[in-house]
Amino acid sequence: MTTARPERFEHTETVRWEDLLPREFEQRLAQLPLVYLPMGLCEPHGHVAAFGLDTHKAVHLCEESARRLGGIVAPTQTYQIHETGYHRPWLKEVMGDVNPRMGSLPPDVVLRLLVYQLRAFVNAGFRAVVVLTGHNANQPDLRLAVEEFRRARDIPITAVSDPELVMGQFEGDHAGRYEVSQLMYVRPELVDLGRLDDRNTTPLGRFAQGDDAHLATASEGRAIIEASLDAIKAIVDGCRPLPEADAPFMSFEEAEEVWQRVAARSDEWCTLRE
Repeated sequence: MTTARPERFEHTETVRWEDLLPREFEQRLAQLPLVYLPMGLCEPHGHVAAFGLDTHKAVHLCEESARRLGGIVAPTQTYQIHETGYHRPWLKEVMGDVNPRMGSLPPDVVLRLLVYQLRAFVNAGFRAVVVLTGHNANQPDLRLAVEEFRRARDIPITAVSDPELVMGQFEGDHAGRYEVSQLMYVRPELVDLGRLDDRNTTPLGRFAQGDDAHLATASEGRAIIEASLDAIKAIVDGCRPLPEADAPFMSFEEAEEVWQRVAARSDEWCTLRE
């Protein structure tokens, strides 16, 4: 007796590394050996939007890029740098003394992890990497880590935040018109504009909500996302031609040498400067 498999209501192309079977992984890798790493964070986005806004937009952009352009999406990095350097006074300004319920990590933890994530990518056979962070303003430090990694394996690696993708077309913000519009398009069930006034009526106060969140629309979110996807296409196109030969296997010891060079430049980390 066989058990009927449950019907799926919709089918979307599988592009995530963790969801691919070996044959499908090898096929996608052969077509385009490029990996996308979505990076996000759980942090306050006002009363109207989910904590994981940064993560959801990064994941959507990476998955849609993989479907349109090729490549594979790496497991999402859902913790990011916050509470240090310039973040500290900003957090006090927008949160007061309210617990932000935030999933942040120190800079050295995130940057060391990134080095080892890049190691995993080159060892898995990828020849180009797009690191896309939905949490804006930490990317200079991500790029510093990328710079040191490329001294060991010179493959195309881009680290960029989503507002940088649409610079000159849209103005990024935090939990305002720009970000809330994105989430209204990507995950509309995670936005409730009916809670706009909660900032004035609950003990949580502002909770980092942007002053122009009420102007957010799904149509603007779609325009932002499409412009972002166009920019990612330009990045992917710029990676070609990809290196043909396999990169030498990178050991933990060699990756640690890369990390030590990143750590030696900690005086340059923007996330440690106030």
